[in-house]
Amino acid sequence: MIAVVLPTIHRVATDPHNDAMTWTTYAILSACFGALVAIFGKIGVRDVDSNLAVAIRTVIIVFFAWGIVALRGNAGDLFRISRHSFIFLFLSAIATGLSWLFYYKALQLGEASRVAPIDKFSVALAVGMAFVFLGEKPTTGNVVGAILVTAGVLVSALVH
Repeated sequence: MIAVVLPTIHRVATDPHNDAMTWTTYAILSACFGALVAIFGKIGVRDVDSNLAVAIRTVIIVFFAWGIVALRGNAGDLFRISRHSFIFLFLSAIATGLSWLFYYKALQLGEASRVAPIDKFSVALAVGMAFVFLGEKPTTGNVVGAILVTAGVLVSALVH
């Protein structure tokens, strides 16, 4: 999988005009790498304090993300971000940090096969919050999907 994905990431990261990949492609790639987060994280946090593990991970992500920004040549856009966008990016970063801290602690204490599905309850929560806070219109598909995700989380958490 990595041999297939890495050339794609390189192509997308280095071509600022590449619109060949759709949002669904990016979402599928996110899910694939999100699964690896649980596996690699569980192995990595085995003998390390979970907070230290998050700090190490964060530093690596900072260098990785800025590397992609540099490759794409849009570091100068940093100074064109509106105050409104910056505030919400800041809040998103705080939420991400808290999510990672709790996730890594859960991985340290629990089984990845049970922690990861519960973490994915965020999918159902995001669907509900998108309706409430972003004014997105509920569809049968995303309502039923959120209900199924919730059911899956409950089964994963409660059925031994």
